[in-house]
Amino acid sequence: MATKFNPYLNFKNNARQAMEFYQSVFGGKLTMSTFAEYHASQDPSEDNLIMHAVLEANDIYFMGSDTTNRMEYRPGTNFGMSLSGENEAELKNYFQKLSAGGMVTMPMAKAPWGDTFGMCTDKFGVNWMVDVLAPKS
Repeated sequence: MATKFNPYLNFKNNARQAMEFYQSVFGGKLTMSTFAEYHASQDPSEDNLIMHAVLEANDIYFMGSDTTNRMEYRPGTNFGMSLSGENEAELKNYFQKLSAGGMVTMPMAKAPWGDTFGMCTDKFGVNWMVDVLAPKS
């Protein structure tokens, strides 16, 4: 099996809600495990937080977890998520759903490089770039 790039998102006490939101956007199979399930909690108040979540939806695959109190959490400063492809209707639909309740930082529009491109920050503070590839001539 080839090495894969797997984006991993960290949240502060709302990984369950965030990953369920992403499943509502992309569909697919969502698997989540709590710190208690793995006997990995050092603080009983964190037992029900998500230690590991995986979303698998066709070619979309990423993971996430809650950040415990003993770990630093700084949302949106060190990562971004990017979706690209040729299916304009699908990608624009993803953009619309991801930006709902969040903020559009660059509306979907024709980009200087020929693609249709947009950027948004979702309601969980995650930055997204959506790129509809221009038809090859």
